[in-house]
Amino acid sequence: MNLLTVSGSPHIHGDNSIKKIMYGVVFAMIPAILISVYFFGLDAVKVLLISVIACMFFEWAIQKFLIKGPLTINDGSALVTGILLAFNVPGNLPVWIIIIGAFVSIGIAKMSFGGLGKNPFNPALVGRVFLLISFPVQMTSWPKPNPLFARKVLDAITGPTPLGNLKEELKGGRTVQDILEHGTKMIVDGKEVLYQIPDYAQELLGNMGGSLGEISAVALIIGAIYMLCRKIITWQIPVAYLGSVIVFTGILWIIDPNIYINPLFHLVTGGLILGVFFMATDMVSTPMSSKGQLIFGLGCGVITVIIRVWGAYPEGVSFAILIMNAFAPLINKGFKPKRFGETLKI
Repeated sequence: MNLLTVSGSPHIHGDNSIKKIMYGVVFAMIPAILISVYFFGLDAVKVLLISVIACMFFEWAIQKFLIKGPLTINDGSALVTGILLAFNVPGNLPVWIIIIGAFVSIGIAKMSFGGLGKNPFNPALVGRVFLLISFPVQMTSWPKPNPLFARKVLDAITGPTPLGNLKEELKGGRTVQDILEHGTKMIVDGKEVLYQIPDYAQELLGNMGGSLGEISAVALIIGAIYMLCRKIITWQIPVAYLGSVIVFTGILWIIDPNIYINPLFHLVTGGLILGVFFMATDMVSTPMSSKGQLIFGLGCGVITVIIRVWGAYPEGVSFAILIMNAFAPLINKGFKPKRFGETLKI
């Protein structure tokens, strides 16, 4: 009588599933969703709904009519991609551009490789970068935050992000201290207005221009703590990513604080916190080993700072993660864990 069944790995089983993990990520994003709705109102709701519905529709349609395999839209992965795509675009983005982004994210970045678990790049970031390159004007027109309980008729007014404003003014020869203290004179609707970079409290809470999901570091950190406690993500990539950004920008700031701003500014502005916890930690497109994840996070941080400080774009998170996604297979080969049962050399 055969009492043993020999099968492939994994041999350790738990109660986790794709559906549980994906809906755990969705739950972790609720604080950021609420903050985006608070500051951008119905525009945020519209972008989120269109993005999610379009992503789920394209995944269903491709599986139904092209791949003709089992439908997976209920596993939550398309929902997560839709929310993350919405988090990476302005609240005033036209509907048709959102739909194009959803198609690129699901149809090209995910389903063309075979679906969940086979895509080498983060789908939402592929969609975001495609839109940024294809529609640069629409993707860099940031509506000003308009708090729900102090709402005025200002929804059509747009302004720069703190990172974008800082980079443009530094190119003009101004110092960091001058920009922070005196602001920037801008022409809006034929009138000269003063743009002042928000203070750190405003940046932490989300009262600044930017994509829907990158405006509030506090909301994102709350979600990140939940994911870490639930072991949906591990600490290696976030620590290596944030640590490398802090060290790199800190060295530059010490060298010359007139042209390089302090590390805290880099942490609380732009898409760094969103990218660190919600996209760089994607299980599919990142290395498997702990050492590999540390290398991945380190690479993301260095590339992010290089693009932010010396590149053409004020933001570098999306490009950094996608570049390191491409290196993930190489990192996996270079940092393989020891095989179970391997003889140790003494």
